[in-house]
Amino acid sequence: MSLVGQKAPEFTLDAVVNGDFAQVKLSDFKGKYVVLFFYPLDYTFVCPTEIAAFADRYEEFQKLGAEVLAASVDSKFVHLAWQKTPRKQGGLGAVPFPHLSDLNKSLARDYGVLLEPAGVALRGLFVIDEEGVVQHATVNHLGVGRNVEETLRTLQAIQTVKKTGEVCPANWKPGGETMKGDVKGSLEYFEKHSQ
Repeated sequence: MSLVGQKAPEFTLDAVVNGDFAQVKLSDFKGKYVVLFFYPLDYTFVCPTEIAAFADRYEEFQKLGAEVLAASVDSKFVHLAWQKTPRKQGGLGAVPFPHLSDLNKSLARDYGVLLEPAGVALRGLFVIDEEGVVQHATVNHLGVGRNVEETLRTLQAIQTVKKTGEVCPANWKPGGETMKGDVKGSLEYFEKHSQ
């Protein structure tokens, strides 16, 4: 069952935050958007490309009032060691957002992304709104990395719908035209964009 439209499962987990250990709760971010993404394991191949891509664009998420959280089934000690490994050696370098340790796999299980036989998380990504409700969820298999640009676009679309009360059509981009989400109002959009 999808979590979209549901209250996001609460959690309290150990994490690496700014190069130190801390406990992180979802409720710490009440009033903010949260982009929570899962990846299979530290010291692998696709995973560092994703975490580095989110780290490089972190300020853009912050400007949109969103926090980014990365999670895997590795320990906080392994996370810290991976962050101390340079990128050119397959490491991460410093990660500007909380790096969650889901050692007992409860978070991956609660969010429906635990690949039970392998004991790792699929590449799940969840956008949680400022009220703690899951607004978006995607899940990729292990070998397929995510697109940070698309995550930013999706976050902005969710915020636009909440702000305007209108909906975002296919291929909508920030600043693009929205449409009314009703039978009569949507006709204005369809009349302008029919081919």
